[in-house]
Amino acid sequence: MKNEETMEIYLDNAATTKTLPVVNEAMMEVLEQGFGNPSSKHILGVNAEKYIKDATNTISKILKCNPKEIVYTSCATESNNTAIFGSALKRERFGKHLITSQIEHPSVKEAFLELENRGFRVTFLPVDSKGKVDIEALKEALDEETTFVSIMTANNEIGTVQDIETIGNIVKDYNKDIIFHTDAVQAFGKIPIDIKAAKVDILSVSAHKLHGPKGIGFLYKRNGVNIPPYLYGGGQQSGQRSGTEPVFLIYGMSVAIDKAFEGNTAIIPVPKHMNNIYERREYFINGLKSMENVYINGYENAETDREKYFLPNIVSATFDGVRAEVLLHALEEKGIYVSSGSACSSNKPGLSSVIQAIGVDKDKQDSNIRFSMDEHITKEDIDYVLDTLKEQVPFLRQFTRR
Repeated sequence: MKNEETMEIYLDNAATTKTLPVVNEAMMEVLEQGFGNPSSKHILGVNAEKYIKDATNTISKILKCNPKEIVYTSCATESNNTAIFGSALKRERFGKHLITSQIEHPSVKEAFLELENRGFRVTFLPVDSKGKVDIEALKEALDEETTFVSIMTANNEIGTVQDIETIGNIVKDYNKDIIFHTDAVQAFGKIPIDIKAAKVDILSVSAHKLHGPKGIGFLYKRNGVNIPPYLYGGGQQSGQRSGTEPVFLIYGMSVAIDKAFEGNTAIIPVPKHMNNIYERREYFINGLKSMENVYINGYENAETDREKYFLPNIVSATFDGVRAEVLLHALEEKGIYVSSGSACSSNKPGLSSVIQAIGVDKDKQDSNIRFSMDEHITKEDIDYVLDTLKEQVPFLRQFTRR
């Protein structure tokens, strides 16, 4: 996305996206016409409830699930925490062994660390240099005490896509009663997701990663999977999450999701515009690789099937000899907005656990920038970013202490 007047190029879409005009219009419609409490029995409440039902039908049709399997939450952090704490504590009497990976989002990682503090045994699976989960390590980790496995569909920092179909089937072949959860926040709306083939029990999604509003997300919770509610009160959403539903946010999210998959009638819908983003990503990566001492994290270690291994919109690059924060602000001065890692943990000091897990050299771990595109990015935008990097990086390297 570029603002022509101020030359602003937004490449931090993995952190959040700008809501689409059609989404804003839909939310305003609900605020004006569907403002009733959806639990009220009068016509205004009925009208508000209809917006929720329409939204749920839209989402469930795309995800290929039953509308009753959708639970609305305030964000992906709530979705992930609900899934993790709910599943672990509900099944504690059957076992206290949990499995996840070393490169999960903080809302997953921190939840598992808290459960470790409460006496659970947690296995953090290693990943290879591409960021792919070690499948053999997963097989070795599963035991009779294992009750819950959570592996993200795609990584938020380097864009690695996990083979959740293989992972889900390994888990279920070992013990069908183990709950398999996947954080699909970065993947949903970017790549096809087949929850049935992957034998997913619980899936987390957030609206603001795909041009929807902040403050709303959802859980897909397979029928028959029982986890205790995170909030208690009025018993909304069949008792799964109490609290008056934010109708305008729910409906806005459904419109954003519908736009992401617009016009696709495949059995497993493929998000639109992704081919164009793949092309622009390759163009950008080729430009980065032409620069001296610049490395593409994870990506350069995948010799084939790069479209299969990585999201179309995320590029993580190491600029040897330049601190990430310094380069980030240098780019900001030129109207280019990027991230130095996960925006959800950017206020916490320390190096990225994802970058460490994939084996980036220690002296380069503080030199990583994440560029995350959307469908509005143009070749001209990318050329401007590359030209700016080719100007700024050599200049900043002059001031690096050796």
